[in-house]
Parts: sequence; structure tokens; C-alpha cells
Amino acid sequence: MELRQLRIFEAVVRHRTVTDAAHALDLAPSSVSARIRALEDGLGVPLFERTARGMRLTPSGERMLTWARRLLDAADQARREVVGTASALRLGALETIAATLVPRVLARLAARSPDVATEIRASGVRDELLAEVIGGTLDVALLLDTGDALGDLGFAPPEEPLTFVDVEPVPLVVVAAPDNPLAGRRDLRPDDLDGQSLLVNVENCSFRLAADRFLGPGPTRVRAGGVPVLRAWAEQGLGIALLPGFAVADALRQGSLAGLDLPVPDISLRLVWRSDREALPGLRELLYACAATPVG
Repeated sequence: MELRQLRIFEAVVRHRTVTDAAHALDLAPSSVSARIRALEDGLGVPLFERTARGMRLTPSGERMLTWARRLLDAADQARREVVGTASALRLGALETIAATLVPRVLARLAARSPDVATEIRASGVRDELLAEVIGGTLDVALLLDTGDALGDLGFAPPEEPLTFVDVEPVPLVVVAAPDNPLAGRRDLRPDDLDGQSLLVNVENCSFRLAADRFLGPGPTRVRAGGVPVLRAWAEQGLGIALLPGFAVADALRQGSLAGLDLPVPDISLRLVWRSDREALPGLRELLYACAATPVG
């Protein structure tokens, strides 16, 4: 087995088709197919079932995937140690978290463990972060979720099992412009929101899913944008919004937003990684840094 074969094999698993894997690797599809056939010939077993919907792993392929990831990780670590390059922990985070929470996490990590280097990738797409954790291009990711399983907030479960731990609760607040008729009322219930415009982001957004779960179908959904846009539109009286407390704390203090008296459950800041990478240098230190960073 060659490392190049293993990288191509892992890319085909991640992208599901030879064509998509070839595009990601900047190779010709014929080259990808030839490398996969050579790997299968060398092992003497088929690794994929070729179907009309793409490449599907055989039982031997499932076992090979575990070993391929271990070998590629070991090769990367060996290269870094030989050339004297410090291994950086690759952290992915949703854009809202990257902007508001990750700087504090990095500050605590630097204070506790200054020898742990990090690389940060921010994304607005949760599924991209999970796919990169599964594929090994990210070591860990910080997401928002709730419940006992990954995706219980309403997301589709990841394509492969991942390990996670909830490091902090994330309080949510229903906010509106101070002159909204609901702003001064006490003991609101979800039914009281009927007829209101509820500002939301895309359907696969954590806060939209939380609104669907906790606020019910009564308010009319109005597509606006990400957290900064939702906050700005709510300040201008264009609707109400369900947002994380850390994103609206300043606006609430300054009086440009009012928090409605409608309690909603917290969601969780969730650190996600592959179970076979738990021994990565710096992972435990990052977990401590996340858990010690208040987000409320």
C-alpha cells in the first residue's frame, strides 16, 4: 500500500464518487480509478461496490477506512516531527461561534498550554464541518446542538458516528425592538407570538431549528440572514428573533433590543471529534479551554 493510494481511497469514501474525488484531488477520474484498482489488487479484496448512486464500501472497505485514516494520521505526524514542524490542532467552528467564542477559547488555551498550536476554519455550514471531521481535514469542531445524540436539535445525523461532549449551555433569548407590543408583557407563551414576524436564517441553521422546536408554528417566518442580520433587523422593528444570549448581550444592555419574557431552553455548545483521534496532542487541553469559557 502506498500513502497516495490511501489518500485517494479516503477521498473517494468522502466524496462518494470517483468524479467528485478526482475533482477535489485535481486528478483525472481515470487516475483515481486506476489507483483504487491497484489498491484492491494489492490487497486481494474489493473495497467498493460500484453502484449507480456512487461508490459504496464493502465490509473490507469499512475496515480499510479505519486503517487508512490511522496510517495517514501517523504519516502526517511523522513528517511534522522529522521536519521540525509543530503539529497544529485543526479546529472548525460555526461562524457565529468563531466570531464570539473561539477567541476566548484560544486565549485560555494559550494561557494553559502555550505549546499547543491551532488552525481555525470558520464555516456557516454545519455539514461541511462534520464532513471534514469525518474525513480528517479537521480534528475537532465546535457546533450547537441539544439532546443525547448528535443532531437532536433537528439536524440529519452525521454520515459516520462521531464522539462529542457538551462543554457549555448556550442560553437563548427571544428579542424584539423595544416598542414591540410584546416587549412589556409578562409571562408570555408561544401562542402569544401568533401574528408576529419571526426573523430566521436558512432551514439548517441552529437558531431556526431551535425556534421551530421551542416557539411553535405560530409566528410567520421571514428569511433574513445570519445572526448579525437577524439582530439588526430585530432592532429596526422588522420582527422578533430567537438568538443566543452572547450575541445580543450588548444590544440588551444598551436598550436597542428588548428581551421578551418567554423562557426557552438552552442549547449546548458541543465539541465533536472522531473517536480514533482522541489521543491527538492538544485535544484534551482544547476541551478544558472550551469548558472553562462562559458563553452565557
